[in-house]
Amino acid sequence: MLMPRQKTPDLQLPTLDHGDFDLTTDGSERGTVICFYRGLHCPICATYLTEFQKRVADFAERGVKTVAVSSDGEERTRAMADKIGADTLRFAYDLPLAKAREWGLYISTSRGTTSIGIEEPALFSEPGLFMVTPEQTLYYGSVQTMPFVRPHFSELVGALDFAIKANYPARGEYTGEV
Repeated sequence: MLMPRQKTPDLQLPTLDHGDFDLTTDGSERGTVICFYRGLHCPICATYLTEFQKRVADFAERGVKTVAVSSDGEERTRAMADKIGADTLRFAYDLPLAKAREWGLYISTSRGTTSIGIEEPALFSEPGLFMVTPEQTLYYGSVQTMPFVRPHFSELVGALDFAIKANYPARGEYTGEV
């Protein structure tokens, strides 16, 4: 399990149009929001990533970079980026499922063709949303076992405003006896 204020796993992946993504050298003032999504086959992911795309500038104004990540290959990732009209959101691809597990993501098996007529991969990760500090420690994390009920990006932007103003620390860090 990832722990707030502790180092996250490394993450190095190719992106569609922005060279290689390397979390250790991403170089933002306040960190990086990483949105792990299921893949091209997921219509809910397309809607969610459309909202993420709309908030890239809001995050950037607060010194936070953004990236969407899936285990899809380059072709399917390009199709998703095109589908949502991505022009500023970075898309990383070829996430190894072993790396998805390191991040605490749940892995699902294919159920065949989805409601939008796209075949699910044999295995893929379920969604997760993380904010990682410039020191590569976990600030915020949320993982889902299903494609439904995901955190809202507008709320995360608002939470960032509060956290910046109040110098609010990452919470959930306690690991002692209970």
